[in-house]
This record gives sequence, structure tokens and C-alpha cells, in this order.
Amino acid sequence: MSSVSVVIPCYKYGHFLADCVGSVLDEQEDLDVRVLIIDDASPDDSAEAARKLAASDPRIEVRVHEQNKGHIATYNEGLLEWADGDYVVLLSADDRLVPGALVRAAALLDAHPEAGFCYGRPVRFQHGGPLPAARTAGTGSAVYPGRWWLERRFREGTGCITSPEVVVRTSTQRAVGGYDPALPHSGDIEMWMRLAAHADVGYVRGADQAYYRVHGGNMSTTDFGGQLDDLRQRRAAFEAVLDKCAGQLTDVPRLSQVVHTRLARQALRRACRAYDRGRTGVVPVDELVAFARDCLPTFAALPEYRGLRLRRRVGARAMPYLQPLVLSAVAERGREWLWWQSWKRRGL
Repeated sequence: MSSVSVVIPCYKYGHFLADCVGSVLDEQEDLDVRVLIIDDASPDDSAEAARKLAASDPRIEVRVHEQNKGHIATYNEGLLEWADGDYVVLLSADDRLVPGALVRAAALLDAHPEAGFCYGRPVRFQHGGPLPAARTAGTGSAVYPGRWWLERRFREGTGCITSPEVVVRTSTQRAVGGYDPALPHSGDIEMWMRLAAHADVGYVRGADQAYYRVHGGNMSTTDFGGQLDDLRQRRAAFEAVLDKCAGQLTDVPRLSQVVHTRLARQALRRACRAYDRGRTGVVPVDELVAFARDCLPTFAALPEYRGLRLRRRVGARAMPYLQPLVLSAVAERGREWLWWQSWKRRGL
């Protein structure tokens, strides 16, 4: 029987703990599951709520910090000091697992020892709203070569995982180490990439694996300043992977060029959207351009920068009204360029 250690860090989320822990321990048949709740010196009654749960089930342990240590130190305490099961899960107290999620993940990792972790589809739900229906019947699994999966992340410049849907092989977690204190806001994406540099990646098909709660605490990238912070944090995560995993990667310069180009383009697209939506007064356009320049010295050759220059000529006040005409002209110019390139190749 496989064993799973589930670490639940908690700070002022005691009112969510019963649902969170119940989702871990219920409907996970034929698994040896243990839970550690770490309360990081919550100023409310979260520690009391955790102790009540532990008193009702011997599979639950509780640690309470006398002083707040922060989320990174709390994560690493559970993952590296406490977890001793075959597999380990880091689950925020305000999230939940879907019934059978651990069974499906453990089956995949049991069958594929080359996989260092696996994940599946999360179901997002709005804080205060009803819990959506989740799919619990899997349709199989896939295992991707770790380097291939890592390459995809660099090409996209983003992660593809929220967090609660991930189950990690404990031996792999210990081999790569814990979360990086220097990356308090992007340590998760850096962790998944670091794991992929050392092992293959599994994916649970068909079934949903976790519920991810969406509320003010995890929506910082939707505000305008947060968009720039998000780009900076992702850049730091990718650069940390290139530094830490240089020994596992044979093409660090190419990967660096790929991701810095991608991030520069994303920054410029956000600047363009500010003009399109009439939000140049609140979106830090100049800082987004500076970020693109810092990522990629040749940023001015990117099509997104040419689009931004055009929008600047039109003007911030007129652009929202003229956007359809401007974008149509840009598209037509692109078609003409493609025709010209085709004409040259034919040697006509």
C-alpha cells in the first residue's frame, strides 16, 4: 500500500480546515494517508481548529509556530522535515482535493518510477460560491519527458499548474530541495521546473484532481501593478532554474533566449492592451517597456513593439475608438508581408 504525506500550511484559514482535511482523508481508499497541519502563528482561532481535528483522527498531526515564519519556511518544514510517505502533497488550507485524487496520482507514480511528480486539472471556484461538480472518472494518464515538459514552460513563459493538484515523489522532493526563500511569489513554478529538470512528469487524464479557491488573496496579478510584478517574478523563477539546474541542462543559453524573448513579448502585449482599452493612465506602460528592454536588448525588432509604436502615434485618447481600424490595417500589412516573402521564395 502506497503512503502519502499531506502538508497543510495554515495562516488565518482555520475556518477552511475541516473541509480541506476531509477532502484529503475521505474517499482515498487503499492508501496510507497522513496529514500535518502547520499553523504559522495565526492570530485567530486557527490553531484551536487544527487541534480539534487532530483530536478526532489519529492520522492528523498539528504543529503550531509561536512566531510567524512565513509561508516558504512553513512549506519546507513540512516537505523536508516531516514528510516520510512515498509521495507528498502541499495543500493550502483554503483548497481541497477531489475525491479519489490521491488514489489516481499514486497509481500513476506507482506505475512510472521515472516520474518525479504528477498533476491533473484543477477546478477553480469562487470564494463564497458553491463548489462546482468535479469529474472523478479518469481516462488514463500520460508521462512526459521532464526536459520536454521544461522546454514547454520556457517557450510559454508561464506555468501550467496552480498547486493543489500536484503530488510529488518524496525522494525526488528531497533530492531537489525545498522552496526558495528568494522567490516568495513564484517559488511554485520554479519548484515544478526544478523537479522536471531531474525527473519525468506525469499527468492524470480525464478526472479533476483538486479545487482551487479564487479570492482576493490569490488574484494579485489581475490588477495593473500586479501584472508587472507577475512578469518580474516569473522572470526570477526562470532565471533561478537556469542557474540551479545548469548541470542537468545542455542548452542553457538557448533556453535563456527563448524565455526572455517570450517575457519581453508578453510585457509589450500588456502595454498594447493598455492603449486598446484606454488604461494608459493606470497601466505602467513605460515600466513594461523597460522590462522588455531589460529582458531582450533587441526588443525593438519585435512585432509587439512596432504595434506599440503605432498605438503611441494614434494616441492614448483615440486608440480605444480607432482600435478596429488600426488592428485591421496591421493585419493587412502582415498579409502583404507574407505574400512578399512567398513571392521572393518563388523567385518571381
